[in-house]
Amino acid sequence: MTDIHWDDAFCSEGANCFRFGLDEEGRAYIGSTADASVHVSDSVEALRALISAVKSGAADHLL
Repeated sequence: MTDIHWDDAFCSEGANCFRFGLDEEGRAYIGSTADASVHVSDSVEALRALISAVKSGAADHLL
């Protein structure tokens, strides 16, 4: 089992909370606060690209 070091949760409106974490091997994680076993994991660079794309509007069609 991977030991993930989670940051404090980031919450937007209501109970929409997510958290970011790193493991000892340098992999990055985005997880839900509703279920600790549910998360997305990839390299720091890949998750940085994902966050940048979302911030630029690439996922706006999903809203």
